[in-house]
Amino acid sequence: MNFDLSSTQLTLQQNFQTFGDMLGQRIASSEVVGGSVTQLFDTGIWQTCCDAGLLSILLPVDRRSSRTPDYTLNLPDEPLSILDAVIAMEGFGQGCHSNALAFALNTHLWTVQHTIQSYGNEKQKGDLLKRLSNGELIGCHAMTEPDIGSDPASMKTTATRAANGFVLNGCKCFISLAPVSDIIVVFASTNPDKAKWGISCFIVNRHSQGITVSEPTEKMGLEAVPMGTITFDDCHVPESALLGSEGAGIGIANASLEYERCCLLASQIGRMQTQLASSIHYARNRIQSGQSIGRFQSISNRIADMKVRLETARLLLYKVASLKSRGEPAMMESAMLKLLVSEHFLQSSMDAMRIHGGLGYIRDGGVEHDVRDSLGGVLYAGTSDIQRNVIAGMLGL
Repeated sequence: MNFDLSSTQLTLQQNFQTFGDMLGQRIASSEVVGGSVTQLFDTGIWQTCCDAGLLSILLPVDRRSSRTPDYTLNLPDEPLSILDAVIAMEGFGQGCHSNALAFALNTHLWTVQHTIQSYGNEKQKGDLLKRLSNGELIGCHAMTEPDIGSDPASMKTTATRAANGFVLNGCKCFISLAPVSDIIVVFASTNPDKAKWGISCFIVNRHSQGITVSEPTEKMGLEAVPMGTITFDDCHVPESALLGSEGAGIGIANASLEYERCCLLASQIGRMQTQLASSIHYARNRIQSGQSIGRFQSISNRIADMKVRLETARLLLYKVASLKSRGEPAMMESAMLKLLVSEHFLQSSMDAMRIHGGLGYIRDGGVEHDVRDSLGGVLYAGTSDIQRNVIAGMLGL
């Protein structure tokens, strides 16, 4: 088994890393401590990413933006495979120090664009995919409710049949990108008696009558990804808003979760690579008691652990992405990956902060934000506890 990347994949990854590096100064100037969450979401940087082709990686050339970019990622005419896409986004995470931007782009790409691309009819895809990739539209994915997170059978948001469509009522919370979104991929029960088998999926215009989106919720990390609550109050949507068939929502949600858990955290693995390089450099050059701190076993052991976490996470990422590239199911494998990467990124972020000492604790040191950002990873897209439940259930327990 050959684990080496091809020359084409290495070039692709390097292009995305270089692009992430290029955005560095612009991101640093936009993520001002004390600024509002809405201000921290930089639409100019988002548009730059769209123009460069970052949100077009899954689309054929005829469905991409026709704008002339200042910078191009030199994508091939054909859509990237899932494996090549995660390799590219790993490179972006390595170059781009903003976990928030990488998370926002991946959320939009995998939970909104890819879901519509996979389950939308030709009209839905024709109307939306180019606009979602060129920056004209931003989407969000609305599943979680105040009383349900990973238990869709208990979903309380309903979509009741009405003249020429459905009427939505309910509330979705902790929805990333909701305050800046234009469309919502929302899940609602069209037949509560059938529990999870009565769930359907809809593409809804966020500005429709009957929809209220809260102000951005302040949170511990990922400040530049605005998160909010969406309330549906007798919101009428046309029949054409239905994504897939009625009652197919749970299947769409589960399939979407496989891709989300596989691909969402690829950029974090790139960030772990940068963390490791930064920690090694600091350990070599920080002198304490007449020697570099890398000579102290407590420091060198942490760096060794960071390397092991990085390599094991990357191997599992490539395995799961290879399965999805071949169209194979990977429910257990994607849950394993989500569990492993999120926990590893958190632990390595803690180790990097401890290696850098006081410099790692202050904001100006550029290390502590990884700790805050990584904590969210053990919660979103299914908590670590839920991933363990999924894995155990797939093993027959």
